[in-house]
Amino acid sequence: MKKKVLSILSLSTILWMNAQENDSLNQKKIEEVVITGQYMQQSINKSIYKVEVIDAQQIKNMAVTNVAEVLNQNLNILIQPNRGSGDSNANIMGLSGEYTKVLIDNIPVVSDQGMGNLVDLTKLNVNNIERIEIVKGSMGVEYGNNAVAGVINIITKKTYFKKFNALLSLQEETVGKDYDWFKKGNGRHVQSLNLGYRINDNWSVTADINHNDFQGYKGSQNGYKYFNTGNDLLRGYEWQPKDQLITNGAVRYSKNNTTLFYKVNFLTETINFRDPRVTDYPLGGGQRTYVSDDIDYFTKRWIHQFNIQTKLGRINYNGDFSYQSQERKSQDYVYDVPDRSEISKEDKKTYYKSDVLYSRGMFSNFLDSEKFNFQLGYELDRTKGFADASTGNFGTSGNENINRTIFNYANFLSAEWKVTDQLSLRPGVRLALSDKFDSQFNYSFTAKYNFSDKSDIRGIFGSANRFPTYDELYTYIVDNNHDIRGNADLKPETGYSAGLFWDYNLTSPNAWKFNISLSGMYLDVKDRIENVIINPSPLQYTYINVDNYKSILFGGNLNIRKDNLSINTGVSTMGISRVMNTGNLTSPDNYNYYVEANLGANYTLSKTKTLFALYYKYTGKSKQYVHLANTQDPTDPGRYVLGEIDDFSMLNFTVSQPFFNNHLELSLGIKNIFDVSSIRNTTIAGDGHNAGANNQNLFYGRSYFARLNYNF
Repeated sequence: MKKKVLSILSLSTILWMNAQENDSLNQKKIEEVVITGQYMQQSINKSIYKVEVIDAQQIKNMAVTNVAEVLNQNLNILIQPNRGSGDSNANIMGLSGEYTKVLIDNIPVVSDQGMGNLVDLTKLNVNNIERIEIVKGSMGVEYGNNAVAGVINIITKKTYFKKFNALLSLQEETVGKDYDWFKKGNGRHVQSLNLGYRINDNWSVTADINHNDFQGYKGSQNGYKYFNTGNDLLRGYEWQPKDQLITNGAVRYSKNNTTLFYKVNFLTETINFRDPRVTDYPLGGGQRTYVSDDIDYFTKRWIHQFNIQTKLGRINYNGDFSYQSQERKSQDYVYDVPDRSEISKEDKKTYYKSDVLYSRGMFSNFLDSEKFNFQLGYELDRTKGFADASTGNFGTSGNENINRTIFNYANFLSAEWKVTDQLSLRPGVRLALSDKFDSQFNYSFTAKYNFSDKSDIRGIFGSANRFPTYDELYTYIVDNNHDIRGNADLKPETGYSAGLFWDYNLTSPNAWKFNISLSGMYLDVKDRIENVIINPSPLQYTYINVDNYKSILFGGNLNIRKDNLSINTGVSTMGISRVMNTGNLTSPDNYNYYVEANLGANYTLSKTKTLFALYYKYTGKSKQYVHLANTQDPTDPGRYVLGEIDDFSMLNFTVSQPFFNNHLELSLGIKNIFDVSSIRNTTIAGDGHNAGANNQNLFYGRSYFARLNYNF
């Protein structure tokens, strides 16, 4: 395997050293624009915020199937997969998915427990994405609740230059060593179709459909057909099978100063949980068999979006309106393993449901001045949530369903002042009102200074709140062995971030283009919610607000382009200070640091237009304090020790070849060349999310894929 890796790296190095003409990235004559955090769409170089962009070409070169796979290549974003539920959330700057706001076209995406946070990124397919914009740091003024660690804004395709566009894509992929197209269906099978039709200069319609059939990863398990009379727990999968279908339809109207856009998104997903436990089951008449208690999980999600951009006199108005719903159901059944049939099946039951009404409006350009502008905005959402007792023990008895409706309303104001041709300032403030929590204030201040047309620096300060989840508010597990209770009186957490970003662009006389970026960030979360011991004997836990989390980040990035060669590489160091306590014992608050590095390289042969794409990411060893209790003496507060999470590297390689004047394209590649599946993690114990004690599942090993695109 090492020889194969060295061969690929050597080949890539040779290609870099022999770069020729026709930079495919420079074929774009339109300057790259962003919308996240802006008053209106504008050049990324003029953006007041530091916005990281992953465009459609990069996504295509990666040969990924969902947003989780795309973001896994980004520095300081760790995708946390849950092999049991199949969900994957984004961890930014050491904070989990509760602290990251995920948007589609500036609108937060519905999730099980909220709006925009804890979004499963594997439910967001990539076949209709124009670009992904990422802003790290607290963005509460612009995007409200839960935008503590950052914002991920997925911008979808809305317009096409041709009269008619049709793109058909088929991708076949192994899952580890498992693959069978015809007989067993092992592996991953992806089909997608994108359609776009420009009716006239004003009207256009688009539609797409994506089917992603993931047949599960056995790993150390033996699949759903396996059983052993000794109940050795080897039945089933390390990663459960998942079948997903996503469709989109949209219509766009644009004339003069007015643009109207409506889009509907529908998702249906089925996950098959195969219980590793096999038990003896009497059939009567002296006959016996072996059964497992399996569960199917079903998700249905609807997202309706409407956007209007127009002018009211000289005032710019941008309005978003959305209705979204997500319902997750489960169905238990008894499966006869030797006979491969169902003995009994229960009715489907809803265990999570969310219904959201959302609107956001922004008014700007009141003064029609190039020097001074301000934006006045509002945001409101009504979220109705339901959680069944099967998802956790809730209420005051431990077996209650939770129904919760929260109405939030906010006004925000910011001003952008171009003090000189070099210096721009933008202060901002938001007041948020809620029928559940106290009023929340968020602030921001951004400054940008242009040293020249080649170099600029940005200084950014911001704050944001995070609202408690169902588990933190309503958990109730009290029996002979546990006493863990939620706290309905929790208050929202508040995050504060500060960042400094420097960019420098240089073009050499022989047409080499360089972009150098340096950054430093600091994040402090106040009133962080933790599950802590409040009584050592008898042992009792509850959730309380504790000031205990800080992170600091230093990073650098280098982008090199010449002709048909593009190289992007970066390195960062992040330190995390996380204080934990048991009521009687407090952990140290010193920073624990770890390193990340990445490399992305694309090269296109001039004559054949063959594309070679290489993506590498290294995540260094990290440390975190964990509590060790004295099981022999419940009055002993125990001690805190440093647990470790091992380092790992991810390497993907793709070759793409177009045919027939770019109408047909064949791509072949390898994902996870280093065959990473699980890593040692002594900060957690083995449970339903992990491979076992002191191990954490990350991926499902090395896989090979082939993709065929046909552009009509």
